[in-house]
This record gives sequence, C-alpha cells and structure tokens, in this order.
Amino acid sequence: MLESGSLRPELRPTTESGHAPELAREAIADGCDLIFAMGGDGTIHEVINGMARSAVPLGILPAGTANCLGIELRLGTNPVDAARRLLKSRPLPIGLGVAKFNGEEIFFASMLGVGLDARIVAGVDSGIKRRFGKGAYVLAGVKQVLFTVPPNTIEIAGSTLTCGFILASRIKNYGGDFEIARTASIRNDSIEVVTFRGSNPLRYVAYFAGAAVRIAQHLPGVETHRLTSFRIVSESPLQADGEYLGVHSADVELVPGALHLLMPGER
Repeated sequence: MLESGSLRPELRPTTESGHAPELAREAIADGCDLIFAMGGDGTIHEVINGMARSAVPLGILPAGTANCLGIELRLGTNPVDAARRLLKSRPLPIGLGVAKFNGEEIFFASMLGVGLDARIVAGVDSGIKRRFGKGAYVLAGVKQVLFTVPPNTIEIAGSTLTCGFILASRIKNYGGDFEIARTASIRNDSIEVVTFRGSNPLRYVAYFAGAAVRIAQHLPGVETHRLTSFRIVSESPLQADGEYLGVHSADVELVPGALHLLMPGER
C-alpha cells in the first residue's frame, strides 16, 4: 500500500523490547524523511522516544492489543486501511508529554498512569496477553481488587493531592474501550489530569464502571485538571502508553510541537 503511494519503504523490524527507539534514531540519522510505526501502543511509544524533537514525521499503522492512539485518530485497527488513509494526509505538529526522573526523559503520546493502573500493567502476564489480548489486563485488574490501593501524591500549582490512581492523558481513549479524560485532545496544548481518591479497591470498581458508561469524571472523589506541568512527589509505579516504567517520583510537563504526526483528514 505504501509503495502504491510512490513511497520506497525500508523494513526495519524490532528484535526485542526496547529496540524501536534505536531503530528510529538510526533511520533519522540515515536521512529517512518519514517513519511509519506498525504495532500497538507500546511499539509506538518506543518509536516516539526515538523521534521526539526531530522534524521527521510519524505515521501510525495500528497492529497491537489496544491501539488507543490509532482509535483516537480514527485510523481503525487495520494497518493496510490506515496506510491508505495516511497516504492522503499531511503531518501536523503535536505536543508530547514527558516524564523526567533519574536523569531520563520518557515521552508519551497518549497517557501517563500513576498508581493503580501502573500496577495492573506490571501484573500483566505476557503469555496471557499474546493469547487473550485485552483480557490479560482485565485479569490483572481483577487481582488488584484483593488489595488496598496505596496512595500516590502529586503537586499541582503548589498544592498537593493524594490519590490511588492518577491519569495524565493526551487522548480520550483509555484501554481501547473506555473514555476517562473526556475532553483531552492531542491538538490541545495541555495534559488532562484525572485524579481518583480513595484506598478501597471496590471504589475503583465503581470508578471503572463509571468509565465504561462515560461518567467517571462526574463521580465523587474524581477531579479533572488541565495542566502543562505537575510533579509526582511520592515514589509511585508509573506506566506510559501502556509500558511499565517502574517506581519513581517525576516531573511531568507538556513539550509543544515535539512530534510531527500524520493526521488523517488533514491535507
């Protein structure tokens, strides 16, 4: 499909987790003028971390478990159909979120999760994920119902909040099936931060049930903030775009125009 659009694609397959940033940096150094990432949100996350702050555009070919960013861009889940649409599109500059800790910068295009959902991501069995897809996340989430939800503390404009789950999102879609940050958009120059208070795991069952019917932000204990920066004060489990990052405190901010993304419908 890409060749039908007069492109000359060169395939650069990953060989292991964490390989894609290196491949993206090498492609840019070799003079590549366009990169397509084919995979799920984790693969796209890795590619973005090899491309951030470059002028080379990125096109997304969804082929993973949840494809949250692909769904957000209305690309569907078929990479060939997505390629057909992207051939008629042009790149637009978008902002990326970045989490800074231990001298590292980890960029995210979709979301940064703090606390409960990062624990769920960490608990996903890779074999079950390959076999059952998103069902692996459901199973890992059900296991969390057995435990009290530990607190995480963030600092927003000098004030601190203690929450069991914090979602910092650039997109509405969450997990492929839910909407939590309902007014988020990668076109906005802000990160939508949704905080969930409480330690009782059954409370989070109610929160996610609310997300399923798109009313989570209206539930008691849930607050929404539109920010360009905030700080995770406590040592907390983190996930970015569905990839577990470990336990860290971090400074988080939006970097405007950090990525040029092919946007369907834009010519």
